[in-house]
Amino acid sequence: MSKKLSLPAQILIALVAGIAVGLVCYFTGTKDITTAYLKPFGDIFVNLMKFIVVPVVLLSMIDGIISMNDMRKVGSVGIKTVAYFMVTTAIACVIGLVFANIFKAAGLFPILDPNSAEYDAKEFGGFMSTLVSIFPTNMWKSFTEANMLQVIVISLFLGGSILAAGEKAQLCRDFVTSAYAVIEKLMGFIISLAPIGVFTYMAWVVATQGSEILLSLLLVIICAYLGYVVHAVLVYSASAQVFAGMSPIAFFKGAFAAMIFAFTSASSAATLPVAKECAAEMGAEDDIASFVLPLGSTINMDGTAIYQCVATVFLASCANINLTLGQMVIVVLTATLASIGTAGVSGAGMIMLAMVLETLGIPVSYIGLIVAVDRIFDMGRTCLNVTGDISCAVCVTKWEGRKEAAKR
Repeated sequence: MSKKLSLPAQILIALVAGIAVGLVCYFTGTKDITTAYLKPFGDIFVNLMKFIVVPVVLLSMIDGIISMNDMRKVGSVGIKTVAYFMVTTAIACVIGLVFANIFKAAGLFPILDPNSAEYDAKEFGGFMSTLVSIFPTNMWKSFTEANMLQVIVISLFLGGSILAAGEKAQLCRDFVTSAYAVIEKLMGFIISLAPIGVFTYMAWVVATQGSEILLSLLLVIICAYLGYVVHAVLVYSASAQVFAGMSPIAFFKGAFAAMIFAFTSASSAATLPVAKECAAEMGAEDDIASFVLPLGSTINMDGTAIYQCVATVFLASCANINLTLGQMVIVVLTATLASIGTAGVSGAGMIMLAMVLETLGIPVSYIGLIVAVDRIFDMGRTCLNVTGDISCAVCVTKWEGRKEAAKR
């Protein structure tokens, strides 16, 4: 009897096949085929993933909270998670600025003509506005609009209230456990369709974002991806080894399926079900992973932070503006805080970049210079974000395990 290929193997084959088909369509001038006949299937798959995200986040977080049976553990896990994400995001900003300034000092970021660049940026109300907006006024509206920050807040309130109600909330506990079991089965079915989504999306991306576009901005893309790789190796795999005793090879092997899907879908929220399975296989406790991963898909934006820093220095160079050390510190602080308000969906980093540019006085219209290849940036930064979520889940599990062991 032949052994069925594992999901990671299927995803890898789909990735390679998608690149091959995309290149053929690009060089034969038939890229419209991928847009008309392949991308729709990828859209359907991502729609299914997004459809499952709200119930997964809501039920998994509530289930994770009530499984802890201790509000002190919820607070402990929450503090460790947020601290991990904020520290790694700040490090990501520094890494992005270092690489960007090395490239600029080497004369690799030329002054470009932005006359044809157009970008209509959405307004960002600031950190305090974001803080206020995460508290919902209408629970159902939060669900229908898939406002993940509000869904997380709702989950925290409901989970904490169920714990506080004690035995009287037993019916609610049973309902959450039962409903989550159903959602997990549905989630498993949708995840099994991942190779189809990866193949169709990758073929479309390669066919439409061909070599001409890549060559025009190849250097800034290389700069950003160097930052992604260095951060993943020096921060994520190193923290997993130091705090969880997991070798870098084992870490990346365990996170591979989620990384590939995040890379192709460019949506950390849509990748959440895959990331949850990977974290579980790597030893993360289910209740902790159910809390950390949804939270991470919303507030952990290290890839976005690196992208913002590299793009900011690049666009400042294009505008012939030299950033001072003080302005770079502002970039680090702004990008770190802005990561909290960045949704885990494709393209959201562009809004945050607009905010950073406005803070520094760089014309937002310059974003139009890199809009054409934003998808390329988005794939890498989303992959890094998801990798960080998994690393955090593994580390927090170990920290909590040592804490419990010390009590005994």
